[in-house]
Amino acid sequence: MSVIVVGINHRTAPVQMRERVAVPASRMTKAVHDLAGREHLAEVVLLSTCNRTEVYARCTKFHAAVSDVLDFLAEQASATPDDFAEHFYTYYDDGAVAHLFGVAAGLDSMIVGEGEILGQVKDAWRLAERESASGQALARVFRHAVEVGKRARTETAIGRRALSVSSAAVALAEQTMFSLRGRSVLILGAGEVAEGMARALRSAGVGEIVVANRTHARAVQLASQVDGRAAALGELHEVLGTIDVLLTATDSTEVHVERGDIEAVMARRDGAPLLVVDVAVPRDVDPGADDVPGVTLLDMDDLMAFTESSLHERRREVSKVQSIIIDELERFQLERTAREVAPLVASLRARGEEIRASELARFRAKLDTLGPEARKTVDALTAGIVNKLLHDPTVRIKETAGTARGELYADALAALFDIDDGSEPADE
Repeated sequence: MSVIVVGINHRTAPVQMRERVAVPASRMTKAVHDLAGREHLAEVVLLSTCNRTEVYARCTKFHAAVSDVLDFLAEQASATPDDFAEHFYTYYDDGAVAHLFGVAAGLDSMIVGEGEILGQVKDAWRLAERESASGQALARVFRHAVEVGKRARTETAIGRRALSVSSAAVALAEQTMFSLRGRSVLILGAGEVAEGMARALRSAGVGEIVVANRTHARAVQLASQVDGRAAALGELHEVLGTIDVLLTATDSTEVHVERGDIEAVMARRDGAPLLVVDVAVPRDVDPGADDVPGVTLLDMDDLMAFTESSLHERRREVSKVQSIIIDELERFQLERTAREVAPLVASLRARGEEIRASELARFRAKLDTLGPEARKTVDALTAGIVNKLLHDPTVRIKETAGTARGELYADALAALFDIDDGSEPADE
């Protein structure tokens, strides 16, 4: 069986396409079970963030498994796989592992080096394990990926002064308005990204922070952390008439603010401009709101363009992180090959013991004439001979595991001793 990843991200598709396949947290468990039930997906982990939706899977047949994943993602978008084909990427075995290592290390993020993705990778893996969708194969891959992510941030400066999506959204708003000091800001949402926004806003010296969320208790909790106030969703239109900036980051599949809502709000604002920064995927604000006079609407694609200018220092660390990924990929390959040769070594030992037992049985009549101590001596002697004969082949096969020579040794050993090498049939 092989490991694959099929995904779409900020590099391959615009936000209007990414939001169609994004899986909100409220539907994540159901989606994982849906994937795990597909015929050719033996294990799955689903990673869906504001900038990527990826399915990692241990598959029984490569092409059939890719089709299973594409069908799932197309169903998310109420489309056909052909509608998205040019925007998806697929990696296989070591390519899939290397891709996940890069994701965990922050190299594949919209904001290179941002730290949120490592936690998102861990959360996706934990959910899959909790729902019995992920097994030992993906656990080894994800456990190693988390180690890579930690090592990258410990041994390099890739994460130093890195913006998160939250802080970048606030920085983009501040640049657009020249300053947020004394401004009033409404945050729509109360999740992890919204929390980061709230902290960044407080540091920017805003005059008032208002938090609105579908679950009002969470809005109250977040507002209290930043000396703000909570508002019910039913008060949204009223609050929009008084604030300077709207930041949105809900985990909803519905548009919360329609163009008509914005038009009604702007009619009451006496020409006061409104800045909207929508970093939700799917988006919270109708894209048509950008056409309303007095409104500036920015989304994830605008955020990506903004963050490009802040990456120069961290980009110098990319080559160092890539070296770590290469090292860790080699270690992963060696550990995997060592696991793969273990059945071969066990079969070799079993074959030797089988022959020894057969020969002892053939001479049982003569051995029975010996005393108990003599029979024990013969048993120990023959066992020692088998162990000594098999010792060097066993050591060599383990020492060369993961190399071309090791593969030759393994094939020769299996053929010469007529034993099963423990490998599985190749995927199509």
